Amino acid sequence: MAFKVNSNVEFVWGVEQCVAAVLTGVVVVAFAGLVPAPFPGVARVFPAPVAAQVPVAVNTNYDPHPQYTFAYNVNDALTGDSKSQQESRDGDVVQGSYSLVEPDGNIRTVLYYADPVNGFNAVVQRGPLVHAKGVVPVASALRAF
Repeated sequence: MAFKVNSNVEFVWGVEQCVAAVLTGVVVVAFAGLVPAPFPGVARVFPAPVAAQVPVAVNTNYDPHPQYTFAYNVNDALTGDSKSQQESRDGDVVQGSYSLVEPDGNIRTVLYYADPVNGFNAVVQRGPLVHAKGVVPVASALRAF
């Protein structure tokens, strides 16, 4: 189907374009009555709701020089998990270390230190080979009970 706009321009449509145009027209006509027309009157104006001010929680337990120390140690023969950590803080200075036994039996230890001047610094050490413990299958370990 060809449409001539003027003597210089001509549009050529295939079957798909014609079907799409007809379907679009049908949809527009079908939904034409569903959108209500605006009521010819004065628009109603409502004031915007004002949010109530919520008081901001203030932490009165501020410690200008925090201090803490903690440590833990895990040595699980069933899973082979072996690790430990210790850390302490005095004001803005934190120092500590943690270690773990790697699957090949080596011990990896990380020593760390952090302060406002130097930032975070860590030194990783790898210790001598320790007798690597085999991992016990959980299913067989549970059958023993």
